[in-house]
Amino acid sequence: MPEQVTPGAQAPQWYVVHTYSGYENKVKDNLEKAAENNRMQHLIQEVQVPTEEVAEIKAGKRVVTQHKTFPGYVLVRMIITSESWYVVRNTRGVTGFVGPESKPVALTDAEVEIMLNSRPQADACKLVVGEEIRILSGPLENFTGIVESIDAPRGKMQVKVKMFLGREMQVEIELDQAEKI
Repeated sequence: MPEQVTPGAQAPQWYVVHTYSGYENKVKDNLEKAAENNRMQHLIQEVQVPTEEVAEIKAGKRVVTQHKTFPGYVLVRMIITSESWYVVRNTRGVTGFVGPESKPVALTDAEVEIMLNSRPQADACKLVVGEEIRILSGPLENFTGIVESIDAPRGKMQVKVKMFLGREMQVEIELDQAEKI
């Protein structure tokens, strides 16, 4: 358990808390209520469940949904004291802090940036190079083609499209503009 610290003597840092999978939002609500009920908002300052928008193809339509980026984990911005540690550790749904022997280890600024601002999943459509696809929108809607390459950071892919009279043409489309055949 951490040492007793005078509030304000330390800057708040981000910590990762492990939860039961599927209980991330409940743990977030419980932690926020516990901080308020115990008048510890100055110690437990912010609770986040990292999510990302993912474009999926369902029934031939593009649908954007929210997915948990790190299922089973919640980020807590807090000042560690014995009281704040106890409140977080004993919140319903929390299984412990991430760190050696469940001792909290603060995230670096770069780690926090990655966890809170992660990009949409590159495999949103679950497509792979060499797979045959059908284009769902744009000027080549309903054309078929073969995935030549996937540029995940840009959310695009190169597709060799089967055109008229058996001719093929390479085009670039968004990842969410195609579905597996």
